[in-house]
Amino acid sequence: MENSAQTKEMVQRRYSEIALQDKQTNESSCCGSGCCSTEVYNIMSDDYSNLAGYNPDADLGLGCGLPTQFAKIKKGNTVIDLGSGAGNDCFIARNETGEDGRIIGIDFTPAMISKARANAQKLGFANVEFRQGDIENIPVSANVADVIVSNCVLNLVPDKDNVFKEIFRVLKPGGHFSISDIVLEGELPAEIKKTAEMYVGCIAGAIQKQNYMALIKANGFENILIQKEKNIVVPDDILKQYLSEEQLLTYKNSDAKIKSITVYAEKPKSCGCGTECCN
Repeated sequence: MENSAQTKEMVQRRYSEIALQDKQTNESSCCGSGCCSTEVYNIMSDDYSNLAGYNPDADLGLGCGLPTQFAKIKKGNTVIDLGSGAGNDCFIARNETGEDGRIIGIDFTPAMISKARANAQKLGFANVEFRQGDIENIPVSANVADVIVSNCVLNLVPDKDNVFKEIFRVLKPGGHFSISDIVLEGELPAEIKKTAEMYVGCIAGAIQKQNYMALIKANGFENILIQKEKNIVVPDDILKQYLSEEQLLTYKNSDAKIKSITVYAEKPKSCGCGTECCN
């Protein structure tokens, strides 16, 4: 990635295309990237279909976890979904908040916003809205959200530290987040890390798990907890598009791992400057 602006342009362009793909195509690839496996293989995402509020039209198969299942959403909460796509997590969150809650989906890609708004209109949800914006500069005022969720999105963002700063700003004092994301343990082969298609496929933009957790702590969050963790196994027919046979064997024999984690953390109720946290 030559610079942040080029990375964002690439992600936006590719996710505009992904918005038009069917769920089966997205699920048989790495978060919707073009490197589809010949096997119909759910590489990243978990099954949402049994969760209350699930809407098939909003499920593009792009996630790597079930953050809304772990997010401790209550009736009447204001919930923000970062990287809301076609609205899948927003509609499940709306089932938890009820009509008295408020759901705001933020997405970088106009095509995704259009798709999500159409889905919300079909469902008749007046308390669900979608805003186009960059999650490095969330288009929401400070101290608004009770809960923030996100599913396989922060790994696509160049400045992850700034995203966590923004999450802290937007959460109410005592509010919390539950975020599913891709992280690494050990070193991925350079051929994967430098490939744009795999970046849009969530892998090459991921950072080391310990660094990811350190960013959360450094930005002032407390009660940090990994709620779920699983290994991501990318099929050989995808990896062979990037690695030689020798490189593939070396990778498989290494300690490098691609993982999906769902992380929970809270914004403190007080930062020592009165009843509310300073921003």
